[in-house]
Amino acid sequence: MVVKRVFDILSSSCALLALTPLLLIMALWIKFDSHGPVFFLQKRAGLGGRPFRIFKFRTMVHRPPEQIDQHSEQVVSAGRDPRITRAGRFIRATSIDELPQLINILKGDMSVVGPRPVLMEQKEVVPPGYMKRFAVRPGLTGLAQVRGRRSLGWLQQLAFDAEYVEKRSFFYDLGIIFTTIKVVLLGSGLYGGEGLNWRAYRDSLEGRPPEDRDVEEALK
Repeated sequence: MVVKRVFDILSSSCALLALTPLLLIMALWIKFDSHGPVFFLQKRAGLGGRPFRIFKFRTMVHRPPEQIDQHSEQVVSAGRDPRITRAGRFIRATSIDELPQLINILKGDMSVVGPRPVLMEQKEVVPPGYMKRFAVRPGLTGLAQVRGRRSLGWLQQLAFDAEYVEKRSFFYDLGIIFTTIKVVLLGSGLYGGEGLNWRAYRDSLEGRPPEDRDVEEALK
């Protein structure tokens, strides 16, 4: 959709210009707070499920992405998770860590609104009927983010992603953007539980492929 892409370019450009002082301050804080790079670059599944490198402010103790086993990584907890740096606690709580993705939007990897970009490993546990989430560019925010963020279970997130793809429109996107502002200010849904994540779902499959009925059952 041409209108959506034009909006993405204009809004991300303006946001980057307006937020430059904040981004520089955050970058300096991260650099002096703990060892490691300012940005955390990670491979994610984008449009069509194709990989791209996502930009985030680093909020955790430095570990190269290739040394992180996503299949066994523990869920980040709401308490004093030792993996999160001092600067990272504030940056995550305010969602400032996501702002570098404005660069991804400008590049065309992402959109302002769309399903959040998942790890490449997470593609393995997306049921066939919900692969439609990859029919659009992933977003900085999305329907699942305003309906509960990380407090949602993996299958619930997929249901909202599919709902967004079916209902998407320019004005629908605007509604999600305005709701996102409220959600971020309230700081709701920052962390999920151990039983809600995609790894727990993968383990529950016990070797069988993911099925659409799993999502339907999770929504009952």
